[in-house]
Amino acid sequence: MMNDLIISIINQYGYLGVFLLIIIENFFPPIPSEIILTFGGFMTTYTTMTVWGVILFATLGSVLGATGLYTLGRVLNAERFELLFSGKVGRVLHLKAEDVRRADKWFKKHGHAAVFLCRFVPIVRSLISIPAGMSKMKFGGFLLLTILGTFIWNMVLIYLGRLAGEAWVVIASYMDIYSKIIAMVFVVCGLALAVFYVKKRFINK
Repeated sequence: MMNDLIISIINQYGYLGVFLLIIIENFFPPIPSEIILTFGGFMTTYTTMTVWGVILFATLGSVLGATGLYTLGRVLNAERFELLFSGKVGRVLHLKAEDVRRADKWFKKHGHAAVFLCRFVPIVRSLISIPAGMSKMKFGGFLLLTILGTFIWNMVLIYLGRLAGEAWVVIASYMDIYSKIIAMVFVVCGLALAVFYVKKRFINK
């Protein structure tokens, strides 16, 4: 079971386990960061690990993982997608280069707020780094917002895990419910956008 594996890794490797798991969580969002962080907080109640130590290593892992995804976004830049949608793929999907430019323009206008606020949204908190890279957001600004957002997220969950003590699983379960609600909202929004897109591009021509 994934949760048991996470607990085992942190128990065995401490700070290093938290650091590595958070990096992996960025690239594989289904890994629950709430388990990593709340259990890490709980461990500070009976080991030599400290709250600020867990926060530091969790934040370093988050920033490193986000930087990797940002770099991926820079490679998969908007210009490449414009070329892709200008060809056969675009014609089949009824997508245009203008769609990419419109999305890129939106992100350049609202990207800073999106990068910061999405750090508090499960799954999206990892993926937001890719469009940030694609829009060529200045790395310094991206890094600062990522550090601030992840630091706050990590600090809150780690402190909650410590305060809850052996009941840390209760905090983790509430966060799991929060994650599922957010996921459902995104699924519903995604389906609505898909219906709107199909209707606009394929039916109402």
